[in-house]
Amino acid sequence: MKILMEDTTTSKVAKRITALREASGVVTLGRVLTLVISTDEPGLESALTAANAASLEHPCRIILLALGDPDGPDRLDAELRVGGDAGASDVVILRGSGANARPDESLVAALLLPDAPIVVWWPGEAPAVPSETPLGRLAHRRITDTAAAPHAERGLWRRRDGHRAGDTDMAWTRLTLWRIQVAAILDDLDPASVESVTVDGAPDSPSTLLLASWLALCLSVPVTIAHSKRGHGIRAVRLRRRAGDVVLSRSQSEVAKLYQQGRPVQRISLPRRTDQDCLAEEMRRLDPDEILGDVLSRGLPGTDLKAVQASER
Repeated sequence: MKILMEDTTTSKVAKRITALREASGVVTLGRVLTLVISTDEPGLESALTAANAASLEHPCRIILLALGDPDGPDRLDAELRVGGDAGASDVVILRGSGANARPDESLVAALLLPDAPIVVWWPGEAPAVPSETPLGRLAHRRITDTAAAPHAERGLWRRRDGHRAGDTDMAWTRLTLWRIQVAAILDDLDPASVESVTVDGAPDSPSTLLLASWLALCLSVPVTIAHSKRGHGIRAVRLRRRAGDVVLSRSQSEVAKLYQQGRPVQRISLPRRTDQDCLAEEMRRLDPDEILGDVLSRGLPGTDLKAVQASER
């Protein structure tokens, strides 16, 4: 069910949600958190689709801010979605202009679930220091997506400079399956036998740079990036050893191949992760992502980005 409320206030919206819940006999006790999404009108439906799907695993209240022209008339319109249109959540879409086009605490305070964690997600280009924004100061978890930045490397350095405990990034979450497989390979080898690493990936993919930075941090060996076609993400990781290279390679399919000298080729499931997958993972944990902090602060400076820099020129 969708309900439109034109030229309204957040106080009226909160009262309407309560009335709808009481009328339908559904309470908010099952909601485990509040997810606040700060986006624009073009990105609204894709962000909401991912959030609704993730809410099936993490029932929540979704507050989506699709803010318009700050120089326009002071106005706030709301759209409420409950039942089948909202997954396992309450959905509040706020469209504001003028004084209501600024994503601050007063715009969402009346709609937050009491005594529940708050997660803020910026699906598009995020603020330089998310924790210092009005929404970021409210949040227990702040999710950005460096893939939305116009330049992958500069976007990551910006995330590094603005990183605080509680921050995470979808470009990092997309690496979860790659990191699991590479860690399993290293468990089967002597990590000290790895002399250098090459990550083959698209230069416009911050996930490529983060994977290389993670490996530089973990192995303390030279890590370089061999850039492949833009838009193709990560293609392969090559661990160079005197006993023979180990290569984990994935083309456009969801199956990767593991090549090791003296062993048959292994086929490994390695699907590309959707925003829904990544968002659900981030909503699963609210503690600081210390590994990402280390990768940004210590791994990124130790990674050879010459191939990426050359391809960006």
